[in-house]
Amino acid sequence: MIDYTLWEVIENGATLPKTTIMKGKEQVTPITSAEDKAQRRLKVNARSTLMMGIPNEHQLKFNSIKYAKKLLEAIEKRFGGNEATKKTQRNLLKQQYENFTAPNSEMLDQTFDRLQKLVSQLELLGEKLSQKYVNQKLLRSLSPEWNTHAIV
Repeated sequence: MIDYTLWEVIENGATLPKTTIMKGKEQVTPITSAEDKAQRRLKVNARSTLMMGIPNEHQLKFNSIKYAKKLLEAIEKRFGGNEATKKTQRNLLKQQYENFTAPNSEMLDQTFDRLQKLVSQLELLGEKLSQKYVNQKLLRSLSPEWNTHAIV
C-alpha cells in the first residue's frame, strides 16, 4: 500500500519545523501539537525511505542532504541522467556483457549473480536480452573445467 502523505512530503517538502524571524534572527518554533509531531514524523520517514533506496556505495554522498525533496532531486539528478548518459551507460554495460568471463577462483553462484546483475542493469536501460542468450553466455563464460557440464 502506498503512503500518499509520505510521498507528498517527499515531493513538496515538510512544513516543519516552523521558523520565524524576530529582530533579524531566525528562531525555530518548537513542535508542540500532535499534528506538528505527525508532520515531523512524516518528514523523517520520507527521508529515511529515500535513503534506503540508495545503494550503499553512494550513501555518504547523499547523507548530508537533510530534506526529502532536495534528496529526491539529487537522486534523480545522479541516477536519472539524460539520454546521452543513458546511451553511454548502455554501451558500457553491453561491452561488459560481451567481455564477461568467470575467473577460476569464482564459485558458480557468484558468476551467475554477476551476470544477472549485468543483465538487470541492461534491462533497466531498455536493452532486452533473451533468456536463451543469457544462458549461453553463462555457459561460454565458465572456466574450462566446466566444459563437460556445459556440453551436457
